[in-house]
Amino acid sequence: MEHEPLHPPISQKMHWQPGLSFRHFNYTTIMENIRCSGASLTRISRSPVLPVIQGSAVSVVKSSPPAFVGAPMENSKASSFIKGLALLGVMRTAGAPFERVKLLMQNQNEMIISGRLPKRYNGIFDCFATTIRNEGIVSLWRGNIAFVTAYLSSEVIAKAIHHYGNSREDIEWTHTRLQVAVFLSAVVNQFLVYPLYYAGTRMANDVITSSNSRERQFNGIFDVYRKTLKSDGIAGVYRGFNIVIPKIALLRAVTAVSKPWQQFLLHHFQGSVLGRAVVNTLYASCRSMVVHPLDTVSRRMMMTSGAVKYRHSLHAITCIFYNEGVKSFYSGAKAQILTHAVYQVYGLCL
Repeated sequence: MEHEPLHPPISQKMHWQPGLSFRHFNYTTIMENIRCSGASLTRISRSPVLPVIQGSAVSVVKSSPPAFVGAPMENSKASSFIKGLALLGVMRTAGAPFERVKLLMQNQNEMIISGRLPKRYNGIFDCFATTIRNEGIVSLWRGNIAFVTAYLSSEVIAKAIHHYGNSREDIEWTHTRLQVAVFLSAVVNQFLVYPLYYAGTRMANDVITSSNSRERQFNGIFDVYRKTLKSDGIAGVYRGFNIVIPKIALLRAVTAVSKPWQQFLLHHFQGSVLGRAVVNTLYASCRSMVVHPLDTVSRRMMMTSGAVKYRHSLHAITCIFYNEGVKSFYSGAKAQILTHAVYQVYGLCL
């Protein structure tokens, strides 16, 4: 689970075309054309029943109700977007157990250092079994509310930013300006939702080490914020955010390079639903593996709020590399790949 969602925006999933906006809708021109083509009806009254005199005969013509060209399309877009948000929330909730296991595997060394975890997990299945045995099966969804709120909020913010950029007729959107604007909007988006990712990460990694001990570090999202602000201030909520910026840049670069090949394979397997799901899982996993080390550093820095802290991201990278080795940067990678596969399987069932 990345700070920046690796899945495509809802607008792409629901086949919504952002370019279809009212920016190019010239109402004045359309009305002029109507006036020109309807010159014979210049004496139309405001009555719903309109008399039209043709020679000696008088016929009655009923006026058609006013038509708003953009309204059906706009309502359809809004409806599709809301449905997309609902599907995204359900999908993320369905995959929440795999995401929590990924976070536990990813941050287990930090929890051992802080004394919250007695020993390492022996793989994904041991992590599942230990968590269910000590905390119950419902605990696999711990932190899911914060994460789902972050995902949905990110989609809404992205849509709002898109509409704002589309409304700026005074700006000439060259390719360079567009790329810079998209990157900056992604950074702003993640800055706004980062506290939710922080709260979800801290709650997901708040483990109970045995079935006899029911003590937790946090009692909910607001308790996470209360204790973090008390010990670290607002900086504690944003600890690890600076590594998110290069992660966004790297992810966009990898996506730009791999997207044509992905589209080629999707076109090749356009007749096979299973083939397309395999291709999407493969490329989503590859992209996430490229940025997984940066995500690990960010998550590990989140876990140090209120405890021994890394001075900065480079210090965290150095400590993890020398004390734990390169392999530690990819902790939880298998669970991440499994999460992508679960999302694709869930998509096939929709």
